[in-house]
Order: sequence, then structure tokens, then C-alpha cells
Amino acid sequence: MANTYLSKTFGSAGNRKTFTWSGWIRACGISSDSAFFQSGTQGSTEFWTFNIQATGGVYIQGKTESSPDNTWLYTNAVKFFKDPTAWQHWVVAVDTTQSTNTNRIKVYVNGTQFSDWLSPIYPSQNFDTAINNASVHTIGARTNGADNYFNGSMSHIHFIDGTAYDASAFGETDATTGIWKPKVSPSVTYGTNGFFLKFNEGALGTDSSPNGNNFTVNGSLTPAKDTPDNVYATLNPLDGNYNNNGVPSLSNGNLVNTDSAGYKPAFGTLAVSKGKWYYEYRFAGTPDSWVFGGWGNSLLGGSSLSVYRNSDGQLFDGSGYNAYGASYSAGDIIGVAFDYDNDQITFYKNGVSQGTATSLGINTDLSFPMVGVVSAGASIDVNFGNGYFGTTPVSSAGSNGNGAIFEFDCPNGYYALNTKNLATYG
Repeated sequence: MANTYLSKTFGSAGNRKTFTWSGWIRACGISSDSAFFQSGTQGSTEFWTFNIQATGGVYIQGKTESSPDNTWLYTNAVKFFKDPTAWQHWVVAVDTTQSTNTNRIKVYVNGTQFSDWLSPIYPSQNFDTAINNASVHTIGARTNGADNYFNGSMSHIHFIDGTAYDASAFGETDATTGIWKPKVSPSVTYGTNGFFLKFNEGALGTDSSPNGNNFTVNGSLTPAKDTPDNVYATLNPLDGNYNNNGVPSLSNGNLVNTDSAGYKPAFGTLAVSKGKWYYEYRFAGTPDSWVFGGWGNSLLGGSSLSVYRNSDGQLFDGSGYNAYGASYSAGDIIGVAFDYDNDQITFYKNGVSQGTATSLGINTDLSFPMVGVVSAGASIDVNFGNGYFGTTPVSSAGSNGNGAIFEFDCPNGYYALNTKNLATYG
């Protein structure tokens, strides 16, 4: 999110030859260069940066006074960030004391070393990088704090001062699912400047290593229930372009749908084929704009919808719009309870049921949550259980959330749309 990042200036230099950066990353839309981790001032004579490019490629770049471009590792393998639902584990292990140049920087993605770089330039042996110097270090933006903001989520960020670990120090393969997962308490030695940012304890810049190397939070960093081992639904920037109107404009971790004009619904990233599910959305646009929300089949595979629109409170039930509930306006929160098994849906306006609609015809295929934007000035903030509408926390959390946080009570027997609940109830 723009203007949001973490920063810290180390009081003294650590080991600038040997260190490790490990982090779980969920990129939610890459439209410009995005910085994972940087030290020094980009554009000057000394800096190091680990970035996603606007095109989806990844690069590690370093400059020093003695050599304008002494390090350059780049790949245009955009496959890494095609899936907006996916958490990925990235490890960058640096040890410039190694005699073999390809051993001086090793990069791991989800436990596997990646080496398919395009014309790589490795640092010289025993080179002191700009990382771990007594200078500003940033996560989620360039060190000038002016650009290269990261749009998405991060979790379990480790920095190791003095040791180059491989990915197995921080992650492991789940014996049941075969999926790479984080080690919650890895057995590592952090060194003097090392840190561990969990983003779920105290202030979001709190260091959970023994060092107390806390970071400063700049901007509106938003905590989330979404983690690598329990992924929550977001809105999907790849599924849209209804009637050639163009894909929706999404922001804030793909949980806000905003557009200037056009009928542009956005579907969720997780789908269901059974069970009972609940989410909330808040109309945040101008009073005369038009929005709607509900459930339906993905626009890539069908167009059966059941949605509740704000302008007149009508419900589309597959055959057309019909009288349903009260109209709603900016600031109102709409709860959506979908019973796939019985093909019925109930909308709530600020916690009050507007009635149950049945025989919708949206339980014959995979069904997705969806919200739509029609007119200029319209905006919808979606809460799939993270407890936020945009960057605003819910004002009074309801009950029955099964770990998720909603503004109003989640109806009994209904669940937030996340991977743990899908595994149990979907």
C-alpha cells in the first residue's frame, strides 16, 4: 500500500559479508517495482535491494563506490507472482567469503534453490555489501520512503546477521499435504543485527528475536488473519472483464474494489462446492453511486449470480431484479450468508436480516463471493474475516467467527472463507 513500509537504522555495522533474509510473501498486484528489502540509497554509490519488477520478474542488485554495478541477479520468471492467492517463501542467503562465485548468493523459493538467472553478476570474494551496514534498512519500499511500495502481505520475516542458512532452516514440507510451510520457531542464531518480524504480536514492527531490533512502521500497515498456513479469500484481479468492460481496479491487498465507471464485478480467489459461508462488505462510495455484492459462478466459467444492489434494495435471483430489502448507502455494512447446500442466500444490513432467498441456481458449479462497481465514485471494502474494511478495523467484533473477525455476528453454522475452513467444512 502506498506510503506504507517498515524502516530501521542499525546502530552499528554487522557482518556485511554473510547474512540471510527469509520471508513469506503474498503479492496482490504488481504494477510497479516493489521492494522486499533494501539498504542504502538507491541511485547513489552504495545500496543493495531485493525487488519484484513491474513485469513480475525478480532482481537483486548492489552498487558500491568501488564498482557501479557489482551485483546483478535477475529473472523474468513471472510465474512466481501470477497467482494472487499464493503465499511464497523466499530466502536470500549471502556469503561473499565463498571461493565459487555462484555460492556467494543463493536464492530459494518454497524450499527449492533457484538458479536460472539471466546474465548474472555475482559480488567479488570477501566483498562487504551495503546490507547490515550502519544505515537505514527498509521492508516494503525504497529507503527514501518515496516509492517502490509493496502491495500485498508479508509474514515471518527473518534477518540473520553472520550466517548463510538455506531454506530448510525456516520451512519444511508438511507430511500430510506435501505443501511447504513455515517453521514457527526456527532454530537459528540471529547475530547482533538480526530480527524476526511475525507481524502478529504487539506493534507490527516488533522484533520477536532476542535482540529487540524493532522497526518503525511508516503509513497504515494493516494486520491480517491471513497467514501462509491459513489463506483467506481476497478479490481476484485476474477474473473479470465482464462484457468487455475491463478488469476491476483493486487495492489494499485486493480487498477494495474501486473504479471510475463501468460494470466491473470482482470475484473471490476461493470457491466453494458445499457448505455455509459468510463475508461482509462496506459501501464506501459517494451517495449516488451504485454497487452490489453477493455470490455467483466465476465469469470465466459461467454467469449465474445472486446479488443485492444498493440503489433500490433489489435482489437479482437469476431471472431478474426483484423487490427484496432496504436500500443501503455509504457506511452501511452488508453481511452475506450463502448456503450452497440448500441454494439460498441471506443478506444483512448492519446486522439485520433482509430475508432469505431460495432456488437461486448458483449451486450447480463452483461458486465465488463477488462484489461489483457500476458508477463513478463507487467503492467497496470487503472483510472476509480479517477484521478490516480497507484500513479501518471493525468497530465491535461480532461472535461465532471461528477465529475470523467480522463486524456483526457470523450466523451459526456459517464460516469465513479460508483454507482451514474449506478443508473442514467445504
